[in-house]
Amino acid sequence: MGRIFCIIGKSSSGKDTIYKKLLKNPALGLRKIVPYTTRPIREGERDGEEYHFSTGEELERLRGEGKIIECRSYDTIYGIWYYFMVKDERINLEKEDYIIIGTLQSYQMTRNYFGSDKVVPIYIELEDGERLSRALRRERRQREPKYEEMCRRFLADCRDFSPENLREAGIDKIFYNHSLKACIEEIIEYIV
Repeated sequence: MGRIFCIIGKSSSGKDTIYKKLLKNPALGLRKIVPYTTRPIREGERDGEEYHFSTGEELERLRGEGKIIECRSYDTIYGIWYYFMVKDERINLEKEDYIIIGTLQSYQMTRNYFGSDKVVPIYIELEDGERLSRALRRERRQREPKYEEMCRRFLADCRDFSPENLREAGIDKIFYNHSLKACIEEIIEYIV
């Protein structure tokens, strides 16, 4: 029986890097679930890789077809952005293990949809000062940096991933990303 490993953590904690390294590890045999979003594509992103970049109209069509597993909205300074997961033929938990990056909220909704025996959280933690430095470096590389949105996201993550919210979600295992190599090795041990 397959499982979905849900990489979660605050922005700029290393989720994307860890996700990519775990996905490339042939011994794990993980398949990716590509989520959808209505937010604009960032420099260096490709449609169908990090996200399926979508529209509000497509979200409503999929919702009408009963294919939305989970959906979150964020009221950004650029308008409301939606992030969502779609149940389609690419997810077959009878045969495969999967990995996805998400939020605490998306993890909980996915767990509620598939069951706690099939959805496993992998919570990544990194010291806030280092996270902020990484976020700033990433934003500076954008053609049109969105510093105000970066700050909003940073502060929202501090609230969203509070110790109380983690406890309420049943997350008690934390993977500290002080050393990327050590963090990934610990996650691999946990998965197998």
